[in-house]
Amino acid sequence: MEMNRVLHEGKLYLPMGDEVMSLQLKCLEKLYDFNQTRPSQLERRTELLKEMFAEIGEGCYIEPPFHSNWGGKHCHFGKMVYANFNLTCVDDTHIYVGDYTLIGPNVTIATAGHPIQPQMREQGYQYNMPVHIGRNCWIGAGVVIVPGVTIGDNVVIGAGSVVTKDLPDNVVAVGNPCKVLREVDQRDYEYYFKDRRMEGNIVE
Repeated sequence: MEMNRVLHEGKLYLPMGDEVMSLQLKCLEKLYDFNQTRPSQLERRTELLKEMFAEIGEGCYIEPPFHSNWGGKHCHFGKMVYANFNLTCVDDTHIYVGDYTLIGPNVTIATAGHPIQPQMREQGYQYNMPVHIGRNCWIGAGVVIVPGVTIGDNVVIGAGSVVTKDLPDNVVAVGNPCKVLREVDQRDYEYYFKDRRMEGNIVE
C-alpha cells in the first residue's frame, strides 16, 4: 500500500495529504476517548489500548493523558510496560518498547523528522525513522528520544536526557546529548539507591 511505503520506509513525504489526514483523524478520535476515561474505568482503558495500538502486551498500563500523532496505531508495546502521565509518542512510523520497560512522566519518543534544508522544510516535507527500546529499561522523567534510535535491554536513562544515538545493553546513560555513564555492575545488585542496601535476597 502506498501509505505504508510513505510512512514506514524513511522517504520524504507531505503529511497534510487527504489520505493521511483522514486515517489519522480516526485514530485521534480513539485517543480522545482514552484520555477522557475516569480513573475507575480501568477495563475500558485496556479495551481502548487494544484498539488503538499496533501491539499491546498483557499488563501494560499507560497513565492518561497520553499524546500520540497516530493514537498509538504504530506503537508496539510488550507485556507489563508502564508509562506515567504525559507520554508523547510521535508515532508517524513504528515505535517498539520491550517487556517490563518503565517510562517516567513527560517522556517524548519521536519518529518524525524534517529536512535541514529550509526550502524543503518550508514546503512541509517530513520523513520518519523507527525507534526501538529494549526489554526491562527505565526511561527517566522528561527524556527525549529522537528518530532512528535503538536502545538495548536493561538500560537506565537519567531524567532529562536527550537520546540522539544508539545505546548498548546493560548501561546507565545520562545527559544532553545522552552518553553512557557506566555499565550496570555488581554494586547495583547490592544497593538500590545511593547508600541504601538491599535487605535479603529479594531478586528471584
